[in-house]
Order: sequence, then structure tokens, then C-alpha cells
Amino acid sequence: MMDTYGLIGFPLKHSFSAMFFTEKFKKENIDAEYLNFEIEDILQIREVILANLHLKGLNVTIPYKEQVIPFLDELSPEAKKIGAVNVIKIDRNPTDKHNSYLKGYNTDYVGFKKSIEPLINSDIHKKALVLGTGGASKAVVQALIDLGIDWKYVSRTAGENKFTYNELTPEIINDYRIIINTSPVGTFPNVNEYPNIPYQYLTRDHLLFDLVYNPAETAFLKKGKAQGATVKNGEEMLHLQAEEAWKIWTA
Repeated sequence: MMDTYGLIGFPLKHSFSAMFFTEKFKKENIDAEYLNFEIEDILQIREVILANLHLKGLNVTIPYKEQVIPFLDELSPEAKKIGAVNVIKIDRNPTDKHNSYLKGYNTDYVGFKKSIEPLINSDIHKKALVLGTGGASKAVVQALIDLGIDWKYVSRTAGENKFTYNELTPEIINDYRIIINTSPVGTFPNVNEYPNIPYQYLTRDHLLFDLVYNPAETAFLKKGKAQGATVKNGEEMLHLQAEEAWKIWTA
């Protein structure tokens, strides 16, 4: 039987991971398959692993990047530091394939950092707003810290180190010239949705990064571009984090 890899999350019908890895396996003559495991409850991860004895690795997406942690035997140092996991390596006992050891990693961090770094102008890009507080945002925040950029979350609810959307004044938008959407808002098929920020205050000094990659240009990015801002979607980040995942699975 060929090796199997896959993705857990919910919903998955608009994920590009299966297409990315299926094309990679074909192009590089790798005898493997990549499957989507759409699970409505994180408890179902146990069934996925037990029912697929040739499963060697999983990607993890919304909404399970944090919820999956209690099911793992070990976390890599960066996953522990970030507090979110998007890659799991599955090591099976050779004499009992039902007995497995699961180690969690975070490659979103590497993918995001490598993707945004070339666009940062240290003279003007000193502070960032992170839209959304889910698992993906944690990797983004760690990358910003390591790049020496101050940051604040933007959320619908008030809290420590957070602005609410209603609090975003012209002064805040002028001060925070990197804006990163880590939420799923604007993902296909909801292409007309966008985070509720005051786009009219954006300038050519702003940099907007959207982790969403389907559609290629979200309403968030379109509205930023109309104001002259530099914009980038999450496709390169997806490719970079996927290649990092492959290195982990095959190490």
C-alpha cells in the first residue's frame, strides 16, 4: 500500500492542500496519496488515524490548530512556543500499526515569515494589526515578534493587547501600517465579505497580507489596493508551509 497523507479540518471543500500535494506527487513521481478528512469534531482524529494505517502525516486547518494539541504525544519547540499546530507527523509501531506516536509542528510560522519579509520596509512598517485571534494568528504573531514588529490583535471582543473593530481610528490605521487578515472572512464562496476596518484611511505606505488564497484577490486586498497599499495573498505562504511539512514527514 502507498503512503497516505492528508488534511483535517471543517469545512474542507475549498482547501488547496490536496491539489498541491497531488500535483507534487505526480510531478516528482512519489508513490503516495493525499486525502481530505473533513471532521466535524476533533475527537474524530482518532478514527482517522486508526482507519488509515498507512497515514504518515496530517495537515491541520480551521478550526483545529489549537484543539488538536491534547491529542498529540509531543510538540516541536516552535509549536509549543506558538501554541498552535498545523502539521502532525505519525510514527507507527512496526509490529503494531494501530500503535502510533503523534508529534505536532507549526510550519505556518515559516511560511508566513518567509512570505511577508521581502515586503517589509523597516522605515515605515513598524507596527502590525492582526485581524482574528484563531490558531493561524498565533504563528503570525510569533513571526512578527521575531521580525521586531510591534503588533496588536483586532477582534470583535475587547481584551488585553487588542483593539475592537469599532476602535480603529484614523490615527491607529496611520500608526499600524501592516494589516494581516488571519480570519477566514472573504474565503470562497463568500467573496464579497471583508474585515470591517476603515479602508478609507489606508495609504501607499500600508501593507495588507491576507492568509486567504481562494479567491486569489479577496475583497480585503482589493479595497487595500484601491487605496494604493501593497497587497499579498496567502498562496506563497501555503506552498512554503506545505514544503516544510513534507520535509518533516520524510525526515
